[in-house]
Amino acid sequence: MSVAAVSDDKIPNNVDLASDKRLQRALEQWLPSYLGWWQEIGPERSFQARDVYLRTAISVETDGWANFDYVKMPDYRWGIFLTPREEGKTIGFGDHMGEPVWNEVPGEYRNMLRRIIVTQADTEPASVEQQRLLGMTAPSLYDLRNLFQVNVEEGRHLWAMVYLLHSHFGKDGREEAEALLERRSGDADKPRILGAFNQPITNWLDFFFFTMFTDRDGKFQLYALAESGFDPLARTTRFMLTEEAHHMFVGETGVDRVVQRTAQVMQQGKDPRQEGAIPIEILQKYLHLWFSLSEDLFGGEISSNAADFFASGLKGRYKEAQYEDHKVLTGEYRMTVPDTTKGVGKLVEKDVPLRTAMNEVLRDNYVDDCQRAVDKWNRTLERHGQSARFTLPSRRFHRNQGLFAPQQAGTRFDPAGAPLSDDDWSRRRDEWLPSAADMAYVESLMKQVTAPGQIAAWVAPPSKGINGQGFDFVYVK
Repeated sequence: MSVAAVSDDKIPNNVDLASDKRLQRALEQWLPSYLGWWQEIGPERSFQARDVYLRTAISVETDGWANFDYVKMPDYRWGIFLTPREEGKTIGFGDHMGEPVWNEVPGEYRNMLRRIIVTQADTEPASVEQQRLLGMTAPSLYDLRNLFQVNVEEGRHLWAMVYLLHSHFGKDGREEAEALLERRSGDADKPRILGAFNQPITNWLDFFFFTMFTDRDGKFQLYALAESGFDPLARTTRFMLTEEAHHMFVGETGVDRVVQRTAQVMQQGKDPRQEGAIPIEILQKYLHLWFSLSEDLFGGEISSNAADFFASGLKGRYKEAQYEDHKVLTGEYRMTVPDTTKGVGKLVEKDVPLRTAMNEVLRDNYVDDCQRAVDKWNRTLERHGQSARFTLPSRRFHRNQGLFAPQQAGTRFDPAGAPLSDDDWSRRRDEWLPSAADMAYVESLMKQVTAPGQIAAWVAPPSKGINGQGFDFVYVK
């Protein structure tokens, strides 16, 4: 069978699952648990019987990962797809650079690798849980379809990680796979592993900023894992990146459409609030919120774990081939760090070993990519004659992980990166992050619009539809 062929009606795959009956049975036994989770905490139940115009992956080849048709979400063909294996492939970085890639888990890195896979896997069901009620307030059928496309693909990404756990980690992997369905986003007793994935997403503005900023973190994490010396992980994540691009498209263009609608109203000399649009100052606050939450996902600025992941060949840098030195035995990274010995809020420049700064190197790439999108939104404002501009906050602002978290820095920071006392933060917080009144206003706009070709007043229609269809296409029946 070809490497791109798909087999097995229950679990579509290109990994010849049928040849490993034990693994196949284990995954088929996990399937009912997954479907139970999907029905319980996935998209709201009233949508489960709807026909949705979805893109379904049936192979890794160019014409195989983008088949469009009406599908009921519980019938979606969640599958396991790896990009084709490269003969003679070697590890491209770290202490094992030049050695053959691993097709089985190296014993000395078993725990470290399992931790990486479980952390990545946990984000996939978490986002589905966060977004489960959004269909009830979708601004258009086009947006409703995009929400469900994101949801089913996050489910497929979970399958990809669960396959790795089942196939390479034995009993431990099976237990981890079960635990992935037991944790819940925002649950006090069994929360998801990473903070941003416990944050409530109660409206579509949250959703657009989440898919813009938090899914973009996913892009860079997946690119780093796509360099992994553990080849099954690298081949899995490279295919996931194909789908992740759509999630970021939903967020980046979604925010841009909100900006466009607001700018159009203002160009007409009208008050956005009077027209049911979202004021620019509220959009900036949501930008601050989701950018800062997503920055935390990269981890600490100085990290021995990041150094270990790189040294072991398990997690590289974004597009590792662009760098000259792939071992990084020497070299430093200059960063700004708090120095509490000089006083609260004092900052100094410090050179740290480059290997320990790998999280920050990845965050650099992320921030640059985010700035590109913000520049696009600012061009939309400019086209509509508006002088306001969106800005990314300082990396020190509203951090809960790393050197600039209050518990480490001993203080908080404003969006420009200047230190703040706790009293100043309490007094001015609502200038920078969504206030209760801001959130109440945004929530008041969230009304479901399901008539073909119609759209809510707070967002502009897209410039084009999905797969060549028009905006008035019936994306969800």
